[in-house]
Amino acid sequence: MIRSISRHSNLLLTRLAIALGACIAAGQLHAQQATGSIFGQASSGASVTLENLDTGSKRSIAADGEGRFRFAQLPTGRYKVTTDAGSRDASVNVGTGTEVNFVSAATGTSLGTVTVTANAVNPIDVSSVESTTVFTSQQLAVLPVAHDITNVALLAPGTVKGDPGFGNLASFGGSSVAENGYYINGFDVTNLHTFQSYFTLPFNAIAQEQVKTGGYGAEYGRSLGGVINIVTERGSNDWKFGGAAFWEPDALRSQGPNVRNPNGQDYVIFDESDKQNNVTYNAYISGPLVRDKLFVYAMIEGQSNTRDDFNPVTNTAYGRDQNARSTVKTPHAFVKVDWNISDHHLLEFTGISSHDRTTVQTYDNGDSLWSTKHLAPSDRYTDISGGDLYIAKYTGYLTDALTLSAQYGQFKMDNYRNPRNLPGADCPWVLDGRTVNNGASGDLVPEGCYNQNNITISDPKGTNPYDKRSAGRLDLEWKLGSHTLRGGFDGEKFTSTDLGYTYTGGVYWRYYVYLGGKINGVTPPDGTTEYVRARHVSAASGMYKVDNTAAYIEDTWQFNDRWMFYAGLREETFDNKDGLGRSTVKSSNQLAPRLGFSWDMTGDSANKLFGTLGRYYIPVASNTNIRASRAETFISDFYTFTGQDPRTGAPITLGQHLGSTVVSESGVIPSPGQFAATNLKPMYQDELILGFQHAFAERWSGGVSTTIRKVGAGMDDFCWPGAFDNWAADHGYTNFDDSTLPSCMLLNPGRDNAFKLDLNGDGKLTNVTIPAKYFMLPKYKRRYNSIELFVEKQWSDNWWAHASYTWSHDYGNAEGYVDSNFQQGDAGTTADFDYPSFTDGINGNLPNDHRHVFKLFGAYKPAPNWMVSGNLLVESGGPISCIGFLPLTGPEGEDQLRSINQSYGPSSNYCNAGADANGDAIQKLVQRGTVGRTPWIKSLDVGVKWSPPIDGAKLTFGIDVFNLLNDHNAVRVSMTHDGNAGNPQTVNTFGLTTDYQQPRYVRFSARVDF
Repeated sequence: MIRSISRHSNLLLTRLAIALGACIAAGQLHAQQATGSIFGQASSGASVTLENLDTGSKRSIAADGEGRFRFAQLPTGRYKVTTDAGSRDASVNVGTGTEVNFVSAATGTSLGTVTVTANAVNPIDVSSVESTTVFTSQQLAVLPVAHDITNVALLAPGTVKGDPGFGNLASFGGSSVAENGYYINGFDVTNLHTFQSYFTLPFNAIAQEQVKTGGYGAEYGRSLGGVINIVTERGSNDWKFGGAAFWEPDALRSQGPNVRNPNGQDYVIFDESDKQNNVTYNAYISGPLVRDKLFVYAMIEGQSNTRDDFNPVTNTAYGRDQNARSTVKTPHAFVKVDWNISDHHLLEFTGISSHDRTTVQTYDNGDSLWSTKHLAPSDRYTDISGGDLYIAKYTGYLTDALTLSAQYGQFKMDNYRNPRNLPGADCPWVLDGRTVNNGASGDLVPEGCYNQNNITISDPKGTNPYDKRSAGRLDLEWKLGSHTLRGGFDGEKFTSTDLGYTYTGGVYWRYYVYLGGKINGVTPPDGTTEYVRARHVSAASGMYKVDNTAAYIEDTWQFNDRWMFYAGLREETFDNKDGLGRSTVKSSNQLAPRLGFSWDMTGDSANKLFGTLGRYYIPVASNTNIRASRAETFISDFYTFTGQDPRTGAPITLGQHLGSTVVSESGVIPSPGQFAATNLKPMYQDELILGFQHAFAERWSGGVSTTIRKVGAGMDDFCWPGAFDNWAADHGYTNFDDSTLPSCMLLNPGRDNAFKLDLNGDGKLTNVTIPAKYFMLPKYKRRYNSIELFVEKQWSDNWWAHASYTWSHDYGNAEGYVDSNFQQGDAGTTADFDYPSFTDGINGNLPNDHRHVFKLFGAYKPAPNWMVSGNLLVESGGPISCIGFLPLTGPEGEDQLRSINQSYGPSSNYCNAGADANGDAIQKLVQRGTVGRTPWIKSLDVGVKWSPPIDGAKLTFGIDVFNLLNDHNAVRVSMTHDGNAGNPQTVNTFGLTTDYQQPRYVRFSARVDF
């Protein structure tokens, strides 16, 4: 494999003849998303002919005066390059440049007329500086890797697995898991709702997966982490068909350990009886509808996946735990059509259907604390996800030097639950925090007849929620002497619909123990021992749009045989709109320059020094539009009470109203400029990469690189009205009322922010700039430094391998668009900067700071029909913080801090260190990420493939074992030191494991190709 910090090579003939199946190819900085290129050296003015060996298309160009030639924007596949000096066979991988030389640039001599019939993957490409890795379908069929594009991306250096609370997502270069970009055949399929999902396709329809970890050019944007770029299979002149089946039986799946609470009764984790059985199968057909002209590749994928979860009765804010059986049997489909209108004009279409309907049957546990059987059936509902994707693309080779491409695509993804009229719609949501179970107080115990699977009722006037992207782009490439100029424009319209809701029964009741002091700003009557909060929440349905555009221009200048320089500039515009179609967060003319160089130090491509420097922006998620600008009502009242209804659990008689009604949201859509700063700067990151690569021998290479990333302007939401009250008082606005503010506002922490305020209570909004000191927030900070080493051996002597080691440090006061400590996935609106006191002790090691990561994978062919492979990961643990309640001494004031603790629960870097004479907790500040680390992760995956000789077909059987040694190390522990607000804390779960690495499981496979 070539760890691409990609490189252009002028190797002599011995280095060009690299064996077929060489591992992973390097990428070119200026390559298009779903295509590659072939370039090289021939005699001056020579005619160079390129033939696609899969489709038969041909075209010729003339080498320039210095003998250079380049075929741009080529579909991936096999090619033959021919001149009067001979011919070479070459392969094109996604986003990469393949060099084919007929004259040695180092010596100026002809390389002869030898025909290279192997896949000439060059170990060092000095024409490019991008940090990228490409995996082909042949390699993915051999390696023991789970069938998910994230698992493939995790093979690349500089990537680590994100928090399990966000699903199976990767962190690239210290970024959060919600800052990556995902592409299929050059079309952006990232879901801008939260940036934590993307459009998927049948795994076996993947021809190549490119993983960009940094240094990518101006063509790419809207991501701070990395880019996963998929190119699908396509048809050729040969009819082919076949199929595959994969089975992961529950009988060979190990279980993770159970984890008990310190009370010795209930469980944090209860996995011993869980079951999971997965079956996936597919069939494909590929070939020419019209030979040399029209080609098709089609695949249908079936699945039959069943999961049984046996849950303990732990104390949950959503109700009684239940056993559940989840079943997915929805088929997926994929089709790719390619039309060679002529040798100079190509048209292609991609269609994917990936709907999933997950049927969930729940079962009551009864009175037992846990159950290893499915008892009485309870509710049955369906979760609906996935959708449809369509992409059309045109490529025109207008002249020898000018190439044009145009693309348009659209996807729609559903994401909703179909409860099918579950019972309990008339019952309020009731949680009791007064109960003492087995000596453990502070539990939230569900009461009454509400349905935990349906605690809200959807707006009957709303549509089923979906996310939809419509996008187009235009790219032009012009070869002008030693310069390759590229430019383009792209625009996208993204729509998210939100289904309104209200609580079942119209209210959520929450019972508290009274421990003294004030409740909602007032002292309750003498003799009060408990009280109740009533919360009324509702939201109207709405449609929220995001319009993003970008333009770029770049120049790759081959200054001479040894030096290449790259310069690019990208201009971004982001426009987020509220439910009324008004622009609420709009940023224009965001300039992102990119620079790079590559130096062929010895002139023979055996030693390369390279570097990149660039700025990258990310849009505002549509989730921010929805949360901040939808018409939402959020009202809380506190009461004394007498008695409880035996059926619903609601209080029978309400006593004194404690304090005034707390209106967090009034149901009015805020005006533009109210919920987001009018001078808001989108989140961006600057990146510097420097590296060196060296070819040790004919098939060995290695290198070292260092990466520095720094977030320049982070953004998040802010919820403290005191900042505006203090500014208004200092400037003489005595009629300012902070109830006219939204509950939270989007801003740049640590900077001056401008908002539109009703300064005089007359409804007129005035745009004012409030200095940073009033918000009392530090500047948003995230830094990532790394040193990366790799060594690889390409295929020879029946084996290949790739090894990498990455040392990195990820630190600051914000993880990014999500917060792993709280598993909060609200992209761009975490709780980190909601109040000034939350930022105390916030600077430190961030959740994705895995200081040491070692990866080793490869394959060996011990006999003609056998292949064994392995994949080893050794990774140091992540940092642990201590999370508790805020002390009542911050700038927000005692009453508001009590309310914050009740609303947020343990959410600060203060830990419980006992209680004072009044029963209030004594909180000790503990700096973020300084309470030790989770254990090192060690995982070894192995695979064996057998291909018995059969005439007319290729049949392969395989067994892959994941986590062969069945290591059970914690990937996440409880960081919460305190219990529920308003209750004494007698049980401390701090440090208990809440998630283990995946236990051992086995996958059987069978594949046949005709």
